[in-house]
Amino acid sequence: MNIVFMGTPSFALPSLIELVKSFGVRAVITQPDRPSGRGQKLTPPPVKQFALENGIECFQPESKIELYESLESLKPDCVVVVAYGRILTGDMLKIPKFGCINLHASLLPRYRGASPIQRSLLAGDRFTGNSVMLMDEGMDTGPILSRQVLRIDQEDNYQILSEKLSKMGAVLLVETLKLWFRGEIKPKPQKGNPTYAPPIAKEELRLCWKAHAQSVLNRIRAFFPEAYCFTPRGERIKILKARLAEGHGEEGQILDKKRLVVACGSGAVEILELINQKGKKVSGEEFLRGYREGFLL
Repeated sequence: MNIVFMGTPSFALPSLIELVKSFGVRAVITQPDRPSGRGQKLTPPPVKQFALENGIECFQPESKIELYESLESLKPDCVVVVAYGRILTGDMLKIPKFGCINLHASLLPRYRGASPIQRSLLAGDRFTGNSVMLMDEGMDTGPILSRQVLRIDQEDNYQILSEKLSKMGAVLLVETLKLWFRGEIKPKPQKGNPTYAPPIAKEELRLCWKAHAQSVLNRIRAFFPEAYCFTPRGERIKILKARLAEGHGEEGQILDKKRLVVACGSGAVEILELINQKGKKVSGEEFLRGYREGFLL
């Protein structure tokens, strides 16, 4: 079976690894190297790094034309897509005889789009899951081949939940492909009202203490490790871990002298771990020892 894998971030790696073990992968198509870190050094995507380390041919097309030409030249029997980052056009979808199969980290049609895991945490959902679908020209609108459900734990943040879904999804993907190639599974249309998961905007990362405490906590979990607020001096701090707490006061007011309990519009949250003004990871208690402002903004 001539399989081409399309993916970019670390979320796609477990699927690529399982595909290599079970079927072999002819080539990998991934996004171009992007500037990363403080020095903005060009950095290859995780999928490219794995491909190079394992002797798998790698393509990084810049345009739709280049992408089409790459797929056409590879003549795949099946294209497997996991978090590639670009929508495939109709002419691309027609190339492989077994179609283009996509693993999506939500229970479709819920959370079609770029950020299903973050949106699920932000909404405070109790369950999420993976869907394997046969791709069509829409955005995550293709018929479903298989699904799996996962309960969201209170301790789950974006990083933890992503790792769970990526590992579970890799196993589901391989088992689904085996059935698909043998003709033992039929695509089923998506059922239910669709919801959408647009890309995360930078302004969404800032915490709003006027919100309900549960909403603040959901935002911290959803946008880990980038959710932030400011001190009255304008210093940015990133909030990594928190939990609901008792107490009330003015929005953003620190309510305890020993624990970093912050009042919200309704209720309060206790910040357990953060990155302070100096870029150092500290506990809420450590932060309070040298903090005299009494508020967070």
